[in-house]
Amino acid sequence: MNPTTWHPVPGHLMTRWAADVDPACPLPEYPRPQMTRPAWQNLNGLWDYTILPKEQENADSFDGQILVPYAIESALSGVKKALLPHERLWYRRFFATPADWSGGHVLLHFGAVDYETNVWVNGDFAGSHTGGYLPFSFDITPFLRAGEANELRVAVWDPSDAGLQERGKQVLKPKTIWYTSISGIWQTVWLEHVPERYIVGLKITPDVDAGEVRLRVDVRGESKYGPGLGGVRVAVYDAGALVAQAAASPDAEIRIPISPMKLWGPDSPHLYDLIVETGDDRVGSYFAMRKFGFVRDGGGHLRFALNNRPLFLYGPLDQGYFPDGLYTPPTEEAMLFDIEYTKQIGCNLIRKHVKIEPARWYYHCDRLGMIVWQDMPNGGKPVSELATLLAMLVGLNRNDRVALGRFGRTHASDREEYRAELRGMIDALHNAPCIAAWVPFNEGWGQFQAKRTAAWMKELDPTRSVDHASGWFDQDGGDYQSRHIYGVRLKRKGADRRAFAISEFGGYSLRAADHLWDAERKFGYRFYDTPDALTDAYLLLLEYELKPLIQRGLMAAIYTQTTDVEIEINGYLTYDRRVEKMPAERLRAAHQLLYASLG
Repeated sequence: MNPTTWHPVPGHLMTRWAADVDPACPLPEYPRPQMTRPAWQNLNGLWDYTILPKEQENADSFDGQILVPYAIESALSGVKKALLPHERLWYRRFFATPADWSGGHVLLHFGAVDYETNVWVNGDFAGSHTGGYLPFSFDITPFLRAGEANELRVAVWDPSDAGLQERGKQVLKPKTIWYTSISGIWQTVWLEHVPERYIVGLKITPDVDAGEVRLRVDVRGESKYGPGLGGVRVAVYDAGALVAQAAASPDAEIRIPISPMKLWGPDSPHLYDLIVETGDDRVGSYFAMRKFGFVRDGGGHLRFALNNRPLFLYGPLDQGYFPDGLYTPPTEEAMLFDIEYTKQIGCNLIRKHVKIEPARWYYHCDRLGMIVWQDMPNGGKPVSELATLLAMLVGLNRNDRVALGRFGRTHASDREEYRAELRGMIDALHNAPCIAAWVPFNEGWGQFQAKRTAAWMKELDPTRSVDHASGWFDQDGGDYQSRHIYGVRLKRKGADRRAFAISEFGGYSLRAADHLWDAERKFGYRFYDTPDALTDAYLLLLEYELKPLIQRGLMAAIYTQTTDVEIEINGYLTYDRRVEKMPAERLRAAHQLLYASLG
């Protein structure tokens, strides 16, 4: 494979980071910051690919090369072809493992592949996975050939929006708020060497009120000291200094007192380092001491609380799309830029919209002190345009426990797949200090039994809140009265027992010439002709509509959105991240006034 043969598909909008993509190993960073080991190998780079009919069981030849981990529909893949529902995408590459990886196990990890994946190593079937957003792994030790090149084949089928699976905003025919579909490998592929007995996962739960962190360690394999032996050893460090240590049996919950306790927050995102060992295995991790909850103010309003103190939350809706990489940022710097810009303009919150990001995205939010509301990627059916308009303007509601065909949830198998992926998301992201709330359903898309779902999620994770039906079709569940308000004045429709959040609003739009995905089409909620007009309108919206609601109990607001996405041109930034539509210093000053108005 010759990296000099790769180039992005020309003729498309690009970010400045596209020029920094190294085809020999794009996105070379360690992909799992909360469970690190030194013995790993990145498999990103140029792979062979071909597209064949779905029913064909093998690939006899390949059409060319694709740059992994960029989806085949993206310019950075070097291919930029749509994968259609009747087709299957095949990948192939060869790899050799280091000579010192003898004994133990070799694990093959995929950050995410959309949607149905089958894997072979040296012609042997290694395993399959269904779902487009979660990490998965296979133990490929039995299939490896020592001292030889090993062949890895991956076959992927993705129905995109022709199916009912969880897919976020991906569609085969993009329009308005629906964007280009992505298929195949879109996060890092990597190998890891572990000993015979190794740590599979960690579950880390801070308890600020008790002044301790709770830890569960999932261990696989027998100890060389005999069945049932070989405990777990844990050490906590703060800037290199030992804070605490403990030891326990692998099946026990470990409670570690943290004193003195340094709390995590947007202004002081303090992280503790964690080392966990069992037998010959040793992993590095981190955690934060923080607590999310609610308190009532003097007026009886329910406020979001960080570490038992009220905090107004404000920030953008964030789709996580890039014009050159689509779901995948061109580089780590591109991923980091969006978070740092959000901090720069004075926001303390990001709502990650119907997408699950790579683990490194949450790591950067953790270390920078950015609070996250995490959406579940939607599946099923979107709500019709007429029902959407009526819900937004006159409050149309629907009972989501009956007539589930309206939501694309007729079949029990589809509902069970959704629940399995929802639980997978909660498990995969549990350890991220930044995540404060889960959002299972947005604007009725694929929604079913939202109140029951929220209660189930609270049982799975009682440390975070749940916005059960963001936007409309409220079922009186979860922790929030959560409204999307576009095109009309911001207001509250009566109080109830839950906290009040405007989980989407604004969407003010400006076309920036030479920075458009499509020069002919546009979508937004209110259009302005100049940066000055846009800035003035935005500041008036905050001052005269949003701030008064804070005094009346509004505890969070989420503006649409971080960047333009395809023909949706309502970002703080253009899609290519090259133009700021409003002055950052004026945005920051206005946002700081929102926090101050809480008192």
